[in-house]
Amino acid sequence: MAASSSPIKVLPPKHLAHIVLKTPNLQAMSTFYKTFLGAHANWESEHMAFLTYDDEHHRIALIGIPGLPPKVQKSAGLDHIAFTYETLTDLLTAYKQRKSAGILPLWSTNHGPTTSIYYQDPDGNRIETQVDNFETVEETNAFFSKPEFTQNPIGADFDPEELMRKLEDGVPESEVKKRPNVGARGVESIPW
Repeated sequence: MAASSSPIKVLPPKHLAHIVLKTPNLQAMSTFYKTFLGAHANWESEHMAFLTYDDEHHRIALIGIPGLPPKVQKSAGLDHIAFTYETLTDLLTAYKQRKSAGILPLWSTNHGPTTSIYYQDPDGNRIETQVDNFETVEETNAFFSKPEFTQNPIGADFDPEELMRKLEDGVPESEVKKRPNVGARGVESIPW
């Protein structure tokens, strides 16, 4: 059904509840997301897993379907899912914990509105972990309207280890989260 051109305003939902991923690798995916998110299974069987890390009954559901073909990376559809951390220190603590579990990032960039670290699960689905760089939605929206963001909506890449060193040296999070101006950058510069 095509989107209507009428000015009808649909009542928005309270929040995004969960995502569901089909996988030919249920055990590997369940183990990955339990580790990646510090999650646990509220229910699982040999065909499904309902995982959560907070007060929602499930944030990620996995459906095991043997014989599914591999994910096609260069196709239309969902690009990634994102999870927000409260502070930059929390984001980097989770990075260190994942690294010690053998889960390494694909890409780390300061988009401006967020400082983000991207990963990939065993099926090739991409996951963003992020922290908001501004205290309010109004500050974030103001950044979107700057010429600097129009010129570079992608961001400035960073090394998480370097950000950790800055925090350890006492540089305030608010300073570390400021995006450097690296000039023009478009979607072709995203490393995947």
